Amino acid sequence: MPIYKDEKKGTWYVMTRYTDWQGVRKQKCKRGFGTKREAQNWERQFSMQSSGNTDMTFEAFLELYENDMRQRLKESTWDTKRNIINTKILPYFKDKRMNEITTKDVIAWQNDMLAYRNEKQEPYSPVYLKTLHNQLSAILNHAVRFYDLRCNPAAKVGNMGSEKHKEMLIWTTEEYKKFSEVVMDKPLLYYAFEILYWCGLREGEMLALTPADLDFEKGTIRVNKTYKRRNRQDVITTPKTDKSNRIISMPKFLAEELQDCLKMLYGIKKTDRIFSGISVHCLYREMERGAKEADVKRIRIHDLRHSHASLLINLGFSAVAIAARMGHENVEVTYMYAHLFPSKQGEIANQLHDLGKGDFE
Repeated sequence: MPIYKDEKKGTWYVMTRYTDWQGVRKQKCKRGFGTKREAQNWERQFSMQSSGNTDMTFEAFLELYENDMRQRLKESTWDTKRNIINTKILPYFKDKRMNEITTKDVIAWQNDMLAYRNEKQEPYSPVYLKTLHNQLSAILNHAVRFYDLRCNPAAKVGNMGSEKHKEMLIWTTEEYKKFSEVVMDKPLLYYAFEILYWCGLREGEMLALTPADLDFEKGTIRVNKTYKRRNRQDVITTPKTDKSNRIISMPKFLAEELQDCLKMLYGIKKTDRIFSGISVHCLYREMERGAKEADVKRIRIHDLRHSHASLLINLGFSAVAIAARMGHENVEVTYMYAHLFPSKQGEIANQLHDLGKGDFE
């Protein structure tokens, strides 16, 4: 038995050998167990992990899942998944063996999630409930595909929640101009909002921009990175998707404004972030103030991107052209904005009337 006691420390440790995925024999040592039973339990779970035996616990399988998936995902994406797993899934399924998780277990877990209420007696949103179920199902699907788990009980049960997303709100050009006049008293924030509305960048893409990304001769903005604040540190990563790497043409007035912006930032280097003095919280706070003082409806920061896409649709640009400018992974994403300008329906009806009215006169 590969379990031994450290007489000096009074703890137990495991010394075992295993074969990795390349067929290479390796040795593993794990120390610090308070009891022999704890060491035996760890050795048993490790043995099942090494062999891919689905008799292991859900918690043990999560180690395999993380090792398999983490390098394939962006760090921010994995952070989101890990938070959901650790807070909403693991506490319930932690000690259950993978091959013993049943549809009844999944239903009981779903009922717990559906019954949740926060301090304001508000439940989880339908979209969040669907996200929770999708994550559990993804873990079990991984076990089915790569570790020979017989079936996915979460798939049998079916989803909870719905795909209905929070309603997208937009500002018309008139509404945005009212807002922008209010925030002109804070120039750097004003320039940030100008980019978000007139170019449709994502919030993180805008915050990651450097002077090197602006080509005033060609009148373009290069998008090849995104900014995120994580663990109290500034983090620059690649954009959301491959299609997010793009070159955007900006209107001439915006190019002139951004030249004034750079002149205002004395000593800024080509690789410095233009909007390093702006936090996400600052953007949200200014959005609140500007909307209130301009007497326009309150929308989210991301709704400025929706407003830009809808504006382009209203101007008659094709879905393909808009998808390329916005960095959408596929054209289908672009079509979800089409309903946001109801005036188009009126124009269609009027033109159909003009074509057909002769038959009735």
